[in-house]
Amino acid sequence: MTPDTPAFKIKNANLPLFVLHVMSPDMALFKAQLEAHLAQMPDFFAGAPVVLGLAGIAESEAMPDFAHLAAFMRSCGMAIAGILGGSPAQREAARASGIGLFPEVPARGSRKHAPAEAAAPEAARASEPQPAPAAIPAPAPAPVVAAVPARRPTLVVDKPVRAGQRVYAEGGDLVVLAIVNAGAELIADGDIHVYAPLRGRALAGARGDASARIFAQCMEAELVSIAGLFQVFEHGLPASLQSKPVQVYLEGERISLNPLAPMRA
Repeated sequence: MTPDTPAFKIKNANLPLFVLHVMSPDMALFKAQLEAHLAQMPDFFAGAPVVLGLAGIAESEAMPDFAHLAAFMRSCGMAIAGILGGSPAQREAARASGIGLFPEVPARGSRKHAPAEAAAPEAARASEPQPAPAAIPAPAPAPVVAAVPARRPTLVVDKPVRAGQRVYAEGGDLVVLAIVNAGAELIADGDIHVYAPLRGRALAGARGDASARIFAQCMEAELVSIAGLFQVFEHGLPASLQSKPVQVYLEGERISLNPLAPMRA
């Protein structure tokens, strides 16, 4: 390769990431509860990059030791991919510790103000006498068109999903026609349908769609999640649901699992 040969390129990537929201400024309590959770589900994060959400403690005076926190999370099998939210002081402390900062998403429709220098001549002209403008009929109001979020075609997987494999249906639903083995992970921004044994993890509504659902023909899952709320089955599923057709959805802030009624002829 010659020195002129490109050695890298930069591209935007829309990747599924876990966001671990810090809800208490007490870091000892945070670490203790995280360790307790991982003791029940050791492979929950499985080395995945994790965004640390600080919006829950942004108003407090808490200042986590980010270097120590990053080391603790690495010992738990995860890595901080960056910081989301937080106070300016917290974000600066994270940056100083070598942790990246995710920008807050600005509100849609916001517009930048014109520079003051450009506004000054307009104000000067406005003070001069101006002839009365001719009457112009008001334009008809533009029709209101509801914004329709972009939705991608359903992702269909017809081969077994192996342990350690992750399948992500970005912007749509996921349909799996083969077994999902223990240790495998399904993620979809919409619904998840599994027409075979579901023995791994299934996370629907990954971008916060609380109306998303999971449908499994043979429910044997390790974990299910809807819009970030999850339920772990460390002691197995109830007998009424084990290996049965089941649907999973949200009822308020609670995960609900119910058997699917068989179709009548």
